Amino acid sequence: MSTTGSGDWAGRALAAVIERVAVTASEVGTRFPLYAAPGDGRWTTTGRGSWTGGFWAGLLWLRARYTGDAADRRAAAACTARLAPWADADTATRGLILWYGTAPAGDDAEAAALRERAARACLSACDPGLGLLPWGGALGGPRLLARVDGVPGTVPLLAGAGPLGAAAAAAHLHRHLDLCLGAGGTGHPWLRPAWRFDEDAGWQPCEDPPPGWSRGAAWLLLAVADALLRPDVAGPGQARLDGAARHLLSRGGALAGPLVPPADGSSPDGPLDTSAAAITAVALLKLARVPGPRSAAYASRAEAILRRLARAHLTGPGPGPGPGRPAGMLLDGCYDAGKGLAVRHELVWGDFFLALGLAALDGSVDITRV
Repeated sequence: MSTTGSGDWAGRALAAVIERVAVTASEVGTRFPLYAAPGDGRWTTTGRGSWTGGFWAGLLWLRARYTGDAADRRAAAACTARLAPWADADTATRGLILWYGTAPAGDDAEAAALRERAARACLSACDPGLGLLPWGGALGGPRLLARVDGVPGTVPLLAGAGPLGAAAAAAHLHRHLDLCLGAGGTGHPWLRPAWRFDEDAGWQPCEDPPPGWSRGAAWLLLAVADALLRPDVAGPGQARLDGAARHLLSRGGALAGPLVPPADGSSPDGPLDTSAAAITAVALLKLARVPGPRSAAYASRAEAILRRLARAHLTGPGPGPGPGRPAGMLLDGCYDAGKGLAVRHELVWGDFFLALGLAALDGSVDITRV
């Protein structure tokens, strides 16, 4: 169990998030939470987990590590087992589902076996001609897409499939950098987060998600950080990855701009997206573990983001938004600004990355392994 002192803001915030996990677990049963209304904290859930299921399993594993309770560990293991059908699903979001749903489990043998199975399946599904693991058709829509949310988690997942997996992970990431940042990172003031492959015209940019999408840069930065932590993936491309990280941080203002970005960069006065901020904080904590002259600045910025999230957007006793809500809700997450879907809500992946970042500050999780 965490033993942080009462004066430690990160420890207090982590305790609140873990308590929220316990309350949520009792409410959702065997279903998977997706997003919760800011007023009463009631969750919208899914039966199979969709692309977010791994974050709920990951939160349960973080709770089990925090409490040390055998019952909590069994609950996390049972949830992870329910993700098994996704191992063979045709979707690049297997990285999000089966990396983040298993990596926080540490030495759990069944979680490791599922992760290895998913890694092999993803490696088999890679398309050498396109140079990536296609987005896939499991979630509907066109199959031959390249989307930035198909890269985080997929990089470390593929890397677990041996040398061929590490090579596939590098190819997958670099193809997305080619497309989303463009040659030399020039062009649109924001990255292009999604591309569709056409047999005649080649890769064509998609309009949805839009270029100003808050999580676009955050997801890609997280994948770059994971690659830089793995020499077998970074390889001779390390200099390019270093440059991509700096470019993403400068372009999105993550090092000097607002600690919590707008959900749509083209609408700076619109809803915020705390989930993008939490993802960025975790990416920065990872980058801080890569030796280099910017490590201290990355660590400092990560802590500043997490502190802002804990103090200004996390419900609970003490400083934070509004009484009367369940404690430990990370509010002001935006699922989809364009569709007006859950624009100021608690999002399960926002909770996960906040908990992961706080646990790294708390010393209870090795951020380089999750």
